[in-house]
Amino acid sequence: MTAYLQLKEKIESKEALIGIIGLGYVGLPLALRFLEVGLRVLGLDVDQAKAEKLMAGESYIRHIPSDPILEAVKAKKMEASTIFSRAKEADALILCVPTPLDAHREPDLSFVTNSMEQILPYLRPGQVIVLESTTYPGTTDEELHPRIEKAGFVVGEDIFLVYSPEREDPGNKSFSTRTIPKVVGGATPACLEIGMALYGKVIDQLIPVSSTRTAEAVKLMENIFRSVNIALVNELKTAFMKMDIDIFEVINAASSKPFGYMPFYPGPGLGGHCIPIDPFYLTWKAREYGLSTRFIELAGEINTSMPGFVVLRALEVLNQMGKPLKGSRVMLMGLAYKANVDDDRESPTYRIMEMLEEKDAVVSYNDPYIPKIRPSREYAHFAGRSSVDISDDFDLIILCTGHDEYKNIDPAELNVPVLDTRGMFSDIPGKVFRA
Repeated sequence: MTAYLQLKEKIESKEALIGIIGLGYVGLPLALRFLEVGLRVLGLDVDQAKAEKLMAGESYIRHIPSDPILEAVKAKKMEASTIFSRAKEADALILCVPTPLDAHREPDLSFVTNSMEQILPYLRPGQVIVLESTTYPGTTDEELHPRIEKAGFVVGEDIFLVYSPEREDPGNKSFSTRTIPKVVGGATPACLEIGMALYGKVIDQLIPVSSTRTAEAVKLMENIFRSVNIALVNELKTAFMKMDIDIFEVINAASSKPFGYMPFYPGPGLGGHCIPIDPFYLTWKAREYGLSTRFIELAGEINTSMPGFVVLRALEVLNQMGKPLKGSRVMLMGLAYKANVDDDRESPTYRIMEMLEEKDAVVSYNDPYIPKIRPSREYAHFAGRSSVDISDDFDLIILCTGHDEYKNIDPAELNVPVLDTRGMFSDIPGKVFRA
């Protein structure tokens, strides 16, 4: 029996062992979905603490419960390990690792290539390798495919290579891993068929495309669309503010149009693992073809300027109160990049905190989801700081993230001006200000 038929039979019979490389906000929900349908999962991660927590049946992501993890570990359906030689045990190896930008805002594929190099010596015929990490068109063809063939395998005959972009939206209760349609592209027709069989076990709707490059481009288009439209409303916000018009009121009224309009909302800047980063993957790749992606770059400039706009508004509000920014005590409400999650990757609140402190403000933060700041590459100097209570002991409060918990706060009861970047609070002259 050929490697193709053996692998497909294992997947169809649910005898396949699913290897998930990278057990973060993408990898862990995907692992749990495979477990839900009765497949076994082997999680591989370089973080020993993550592996130990999972083997103890504990979740380290707030919106993911521990119960299904504990149940799977007890039933010996799930293992987590840092030993990458165990990749040879898995029939499917799905890479869910970060793809950040480097210090020069160019793609950093080191997590992808390092993971591939770690599993390469342990590959065997009859495995499928899937990349889910967001990246530029051509990554699967140019980085993974040659490595597999250099190791002596024929892609599409021995090893099957697939790109299927993740579409996780942490904290979104309206959609789950199962219900979000999944785009699948294969390096060959046989690779696509294997990818469709694999994801067909866990996803309700699959969208096959003609190549891995097309699948990679789909993910970038989705996030560039959002980046450009958020930049548009951020720019409109600053213009309307000069005209004494509330952008949030405008958006709500415009949303009544049942066709030809889709609401996007302004904020203090972009955060998360996708929108602040992914557009620049295409910008970088386009330069290889002598192209300038001016629209994408302009959107990036506008969005990255928003923390500075918030700091300027803080200065203006404090001036109205007769106080200088230097020495003022400022509370930042919300450190997560979006509401109701503990995900602080690329959060614009960090940049606002940094800019305020550069101007000698005394800055604290509150976030019910992030009690203590974790180490990060860009903001390591903030690691270890703890969330503090919201009170009147500040000169200014800036709402950065619209957590549900903050909806219970009445700014009228606080003896502190509030700068609202999310349109959460009703307008109170002299008390609530927009940014």
